Amino acid sequence: MKLLKLGLISLVILFLLATIMGTMLPSKVLVSRAINIKAPIDSVRSQIEDIRQWSNWVEGMNDPSVHIQSSVNAQIGKSEVTIAEKNDSTVISTWITAKGKPQISTMRVIYQPQQGVTIVQWQFEQSIGWLPWEKLGSIMNDKILGPMMEKNLDQLRRLIEAETSSL
Repeated sequence: MKLLKLGLISLVILFLLATIMGTMLPSKVLVSRAINIKAPIDSVRSQIEDIRQWSNWVEGMNDPSVHIQSSVNAQIGKSEVTIAEKNDSTVISTWITAKGKPQISTMRVIYQPQQGVTIVQWQFEQSIGWLPWEKLGSIMNDKILGPMMEKNLDQLRRLIEAETSSL
C-alpha cells in the first residue's frame, strides 16, 4: 500500500513539475528559414503561390497520398492545406492536421535589385495547448520542420536558378 501511495504521489509531483516547466515555454512556436535565390521575384512567386507548382520543389508532393484540388487547395498526407491569402510579397496558407490543429505557413519574397537576388523567407506558426506534453513536445518543432524547410527551399533555389539560367 505504501509503495502504491508513493508511486501515485510521485506521478502527481512529476505532472505538476512538467506543468510548471511548460508554463515557462511560449504558447506559440515559430519555425523560420530563408534562402537567397539569384532570380527575379516573378519566377519565385509563380512557384510558391500555386499549390500545383509545389510538386516541383516540395518533397513528398508527388506521393499518392497527396491530392491537389486546385491552385489553392490540397490534401497533403493527413493535412488539409489552403492558401488563405496572397499578394505581391506574401503567400499565407493554413495547414490543418488530422487532429484539427492548425499551423499557419507564411512565405515572404523580397527582391533586392542591386544584387539581383530574391530572398524567400518561409515560416510555420503553431499555437500550443497548455498540457505539459504539448508544451514540451513543441521544443522538437524546430528539429522536425527546420531541416525539411531547408531542403525544400534549396530545391526551390536550384529549380528557379536552373530555369532562369537556361533563358
